[in-house]
Amino acid sequence: MVEAIRLAEETGALDDASVLREAASTHQGPAERITERALLLATRIGLVAEWERMGRIAPIVLIAMVALVVFAGLGLAGSVTGDAGRKINLVVALVSLLGLHAVTLVLWVIGSMLPSASFSWSFGAIGLALCAKVAGGKQGQAALLLRAVTGLLARARLLPWVLGGLSHLVWTLSFLVVVASLVFALAFRNYTLSWETTILEPGFFVRVVEWSSWLPGRLGFPVPSPADVLTPDASAAGQRTLALWLTGCIVAYGLMPRLLLTLVCGAVWWVRKKSLQPELGLAYFRRLAARFDRLAPPRILDADTAPKRKPTAGSTTFQATTDAVLLIGFELADETPWPPLSLSAAGSPASDPLPDDARPPADHPPEALRIDGSGDAVRRLLDRLALLRPSRCVIACQATSSPDRGTERFVREVASLCGECRLVLLDRPEGRIVPTPARWSGWLEQTGLARVLATEGALS
Repeated sequence: MVEAIRLAEETGALDDASVLREAASTHQGPAERITERALLLATRIGLVAEWERMGRIAPIVLIAMVALVVFAGLGLAGSVTGDAGRKINLVVALVSLLGLHAVTLVLWVIGSMLPSASFSWSFGAIGLALCAKVAGGKQGQAALLLRAVTGLLARARLLPWVLGGLSHLVWTLSFLVVVASLVFALAFRNYTLSWETTILEPGFFVRVVEWSSWLPGRLGFPVPSPADVLTPDASAAGQRTLALWLTGCIVAYGLMPRLLLTLVCGAVWWVRKKSLQPELGLAYFRRLAARFDRLAPPRILDADTAPKRKPTAGSTTFQATTDAVLLIGFELADETPWPPLSLSAAGSPASDPLPDDARPPADHPPEALRIDGSGDAVRRLLDRLALLRPSRCVIACQATSSPDRGTERFVREVASLCGECRLVLLDRPEGRIVPTPARWSGWLEQTGLARVLATEGALS
């Protein structure tokens, strides 16, 4: 998710004012803060849900690919043993069963030595692409997750091993099916194994058998003699030897390499998987760390030693607030006076029907601020709120305007940084508090801002 968010912000920074403060308040280390910020943003824009959907689809895609390869393996075995005359050309059988496997294996070996190889032709890459395609959904952000995954694997030098491991696993299953069906057909049906050629000499086949019999012979499979090769249909024993030699070649040069490479890829993954970490030395992550550092509260060199007041139950839902009260004019018209006298008086603690032990002291008058709605102004205000933690914020908006998503985001973030948040609406140009219009009341209900109190008249 950290890598996916980094890629998403290559085209423009995401709005992260609230998640930045939340990550800074819950974690201390820069890596943990960056990770928490990425998870919060990924959840908000739907990347986490898409990743979970890809995880549910991946087993289905893998089963479908295995089934496809198994049927292909059955088809290859059938092409070798399904001749109506029950004749098997040994050279054609070897090329049919081992040809494509040998080509893809050589390509994987070469690609694993090249740092720029993409492996887009491998079963592993095809499987990941299918998962991303199926799980794309309406937003279609699975491609972004796919880029993040392959980028991390490439940096950790795991891309050829992960994609290759998936491919080797599929090939292993395919060869198991081929060997099983070949042995079954040769065991219960009578075939004639022979060599057919027009231009090659008989000695060529003798040399082919000698070269290819070394590894199957070490595995216990019989090695045909020159007589068995030159006159394969002379005896039943010679036919049996050639059939077992063919099976041994499929096991030794097809099944065993893929099985061993699957285990090797799994071992490399186990050793190197801890290196799957974001590159925190990139300029992108350094800028994030600097932004987190700017949110750190100032150090108090001369702390107040007076005993702290115990909060009264029900006085506020916020756990650590100060006695400050802020009056915030948000996107008010230029001719609207700020702060109006009625709002200043209403926002003062004296008009609040709180118990005496929970009411802010009278020597903390409300502080009035005016915000034009720009990103920099909002960010500075939210940073101030994060440090000040006021007990109350009163947000004044123009009654004639209509609430939008920017207003919703601003009110929600302010409410999360204070003990109590209230909303008042002002007319223009007198700046008097007016009754809440129906569209504002409905907007508060629809957006889930139940904690924000829509105030009419006095703030009591």
